Amino acid sequence: MIRRAVLLLLALLLLCAGAGQAQAAGYRYWSFWDRDGDDWVYATQGPSTARPSDGDVQGFRFAVSEDSSDAARPRGTADFKTICAKTPAQDGKKRVALLLDFGTTTDAPSGETPPAPRTACAQVSSDATTAEALARVAKPLRYDTNAL
Repeated sequence: MIRRAVLLLLALLLLCAGAGQAQAAGYRYWSFWDRDGDDWVYATQGPSTARPSDGDVQGFRFAVSEDSSDAARPRGTADFKTICAKTPAQDGKKRVALLLDFGTTTDAPSGETPPAPRTACAQVSSDATTAEALARVAKPLRYDTNAL
C-alpha cells in the first residue's frame, strides 16, 4: 500500500515537473500610432499625455500582439485632408484626424466579429490630448484613472 502511494506521488511529481507554464501568444489590446507621411509609427507616449497638433493623424488598432515591436499597425490609408474635409478650422481649436481599427476576427474574442475600421475628425481645444480627441468622437470610452 505504501509502495503504491509512493509510486503515485512520484508519478504526480514527474507529471507536474514536466508541465511548464504555457506561453501566451500575446496580449489583446489597443495600440496607439502616429501617422508620419505614408507610414504608421508606434507612439512614444500614451494618448493621455500626447498633445497632437492641428492637422495630425493618429491611429488606434485592436489586436493580439506580444509587445510594441510586434504590434499590428492600423489598416487602410489615413490622411488629414480626407478625414477632416468636412470639419472647418475654428479659432482656438485644433482638428485631429483619427483612425479606429477594431482588428480582425483573429484578434477578436471567440465568436465575435469586430466592426469595420472607421475614421473621425475631432475638433478640440488647442491644448487637448489625444485621449480628449478620442473621447470627442468615440463615446462612451471605458478607462480608469490611469487612462487604461
